[in-house]
Amino acid sequence: RPPRRSRKEASRLPHAVEVVHGTCVALGQRGALLRGSSGCGKSDLALRFLFLARRGPTAREAPALVADDQVVLTRDGRRVLATAPDSIGGRLEVRGVGIVGVKAIAQCVLALVVDLVGPGEVERLPATLRVRLVGVELPLLRLAPFESSAPIKLALAVAHASRS
Repeated sequence: RPPRRSRKEASRLPHAVEVVHGTCVALGQRGALLRGSSGCGKSDLALRFLFLARRGPTAREAPALVADDQVVLTRDGRRVLATAPDSIGGRLEVRGVGIVGVKAIAQCVLALVVDLVGPGEVERLPATLRVRLVGVELPLLRLAPFESSAPIKLALAVAHASRS
């Protein structure tokens, strides 16, 4: 049996791995992990994000799915890499339609984490929030997934996080 490591010790491991419940989408090779309870709109927001027109923040790099429902996070030095488990790669659950194949990439570098919340929980001018995953600190955004502008806001957040 391997020795137990403290959280601090685990955060120093170069290749810590964790499987999380969520959906990951990307612009180019930079992505966002969408988190929230079952049925909160993760896959729905991802679907609308994937079909954004190629203009604004999506003009240079088309949106793509990385993983839906489960995301494998791997620490790679100071980066977090996101991938899909082999069994669900390239598939998205579309409520009322079923599980469909969509444009997907095998892996991305996680640029931010997005917690999906109700519209009343989104601050107009939010403070800078951070979250730690597999020992790496990442920006955290709170977003209401069913607002019509939510996929555009998500694209802007990924594009902005890509520059920071």
